[in-house]
Amino acid sequence: MAPAKKSDGPPSFVRLPNLASLDVGAKVLFATDDFFQVAESMLKSDEPVFNDEYTEFGKWMDGWETRRKRIAGHDWCIVALGLPGGIEGFEFDTAHFTGNQVPRASVQGIYIAPEDLPTLPARKSVMGSAATEEDIKAVEALGSDKWPELLAQVDLKPGYPETRHNYFEAEKVGKVSHLRINLFPDGGIARFRVHGVVDKDWSKVADDEEIDLVRVENGGLVLEVSDSHYGHPSRLLLSVPPKNMSSGWETSTYLRASLKQHTVIKLGHPGLVEKVVLDTSWFKGNFPESVVVEAAFLPAGKTPNDRTTWHPLLPRARLGPHAAHSFAASEGKLENADKPVSHVKLTMFPDGGIARFNVVGKVFRGPLPEPEPEESEDEEKAAKGKRKAKEDTTGGRKSARRR
Repeated sequence: MAPAKKSDGPPSFVRLPNLASLDVGAKVLFATDDFFQVAESMLKSDEPVFNDEYTEFGKWMDGWETRRKRIAGHDWCIVALGLPGGIEGFEFDTAHFTGNQVPRASVQGIYIAPEDLPTLPARKSVMGSAATEEDIKAVEALGSDKWPELLAQVDLKPGYPETRHNYFEAEKVGKVSHLRINLFPDGGIARFRVHGVVDKDWSKVADDEEIDLVRVENGGLVLEVSDSHYGHPSRLLLSVPPKNMSSGWETSTYLRASLKQHTVIKLGHPGLVEKVVLDTSWFKGNFPESVVVEAAFLPAGKTPNDRTTWHPLLPRARLGPHAAHSFAASEGKLENADKPVSHVKLTMFPDGGIARFNVVGKVFRGPLPEPEPEESEDEEKAAKGKRKAKEDTTGGRKSARRR
């Protein structure tokens, strides 16, 4: 395979869902060693932390850390992705591992249908433990050492703020459900993230089945956000219940002069919307005053731009603290519910936080709209100028940790 491509800054693939997060059901099926910290720790969604704690095995670290090798070989683990799909890139986050990070790593992957997965030893996930020879022999039934290589062996930088994020593009092999992560030879990884496109089999969804069309496991995808200072809107699409304010989308207050903030989301499949739910759980003093939801129906492969016509779906509605707010078409609370939808735009006034956003409906299998005529060069430049001016005033800012 070609040499791995490393990105110095956050690459475009980081906007895609993390298919290997515990929040979407990812699991560690096997690990050669869990001495300092168990492998599941690197799949957590929250930011890695550092403290002064020591355990009976040594310094507590927030991430998977194996003991230093004193025998031949290297450490490795098997991860079942929570969301099988096409992988675009990896992130090895070595935060706080500044002398004990994994020096080098590689990734292999394959798709295994659930019915074809052999029985594996029960996962213990206990600090201070290591796989037995019997466990290793049983896991060899997977043949993981022969799986296609998605990332050739790469060097990882230590976990200082300026070097902790190690991004790499993945070799494209189609749909992947299981990964083998190889550590050469040992060490620690704070977080391991696998960004890709969810592969949902919509043929198995009945025409009359109610489904959340923006949920991440159904292919919902955030395309645009005006501000995500304390939390990215991709968290809105998770099915796991929010545990605190960090579990949702929250904007800053210093952009309040703009009076509103928005995010644009692509539905996993075009649909007819029957209900919209906005959950402000944990946002007790910083929930939005109100929201508006608009919808668009675009040709396949097209994304919204400044020429997109949005029609109202949920007229401006007030929100309250720490509660789920449901708006159903059957109760007359939605407009244009008879129109198919491919994208939604959620706008909050003036700012604040929302924990979860659900767009419930049925799949639309009718014809998609015809593509619009291509923009002329002058029209395209004018549209780009408008987008640039909008970015300069509202800015797509990165999430920040609360102080």
